[in-house]
Amino acid sequence: MTTRRDFLAGAVSAAGAAMTPEGAHAHDHQHEHEHQAVPSDVALRVKALESLLTEKGLVDRAALDTLIDSYEHKIGPRNGARVVARAWSDPAYKQRLLADANNAMAEFGYVSQQGDRMVVVENTPRVHNLIVCTLCSCYPWPVLGLPPVWYKSAPYRSRAVDVEVRVWDSTAEVRYLVLPERPAGAERLSEEELAALVTRDAMVGVAKVVLRPSEGNYERHT
Repeated sequence: MTTRRDFLAGAVSAAGAAMTPEGAHAHDHQHEHEHQAVPSDVALRVKALESLLTEKGLVDRAALDTLIDSYEHKIGPRNGARVVARAWSDPAYKQRLLADANNAMAEFGYVSQQGDRMVVVENTPRVHNLIVCTLCSCYPWPVLGLPPVWYKSAPYRSRAVDVEVRVWDSTAEVRYLVLPERPAGAERLSEEELAALVTRDAMVGVAKVVLRPSEGNYERHT
């Protein structure tokens, strides 16, 4: 089970990797779905920082536990996956989502605390949408969780053949979520089973959801 210290150490490690040249090229040399190893020195720094802030009364342990629990169990790609699965299963909901994403997501109880406006853009066989943020790392945390390291890296690019690629630049006021194409052969799957196919990368636009009868599904990078 992931502890609070493990969670913080992982977050610090990811943030550190994004600030180094090695971290900037990690996306080119390592599959982004693999978990990064947390160096012992980073774990120790997190432990020391947490203890110091708590001792000085700057951080409340109970509040910290609540925050981490939210990111581990209430905030993240699982939320976005439920939204996508509902859109695939319910044409009326899909129209509401594309017309007014904030209100449509609020039907699930997903409400941003940052005051940003959500926009959902739909992938089709002819158009592929890709989400970036050239300003910093604006990201829809309630439905995608913490942004991956590669989201801030300079080499972050995408390629496509015979497909129009539209790049959407997030800001502090407007953030995006890609509605991926429903995979062929998934027509008989339940909404819950569909949600299990959807991943964070598919909702950012750097992967497609593909169903394999023998293996379940995998992500193919574009």
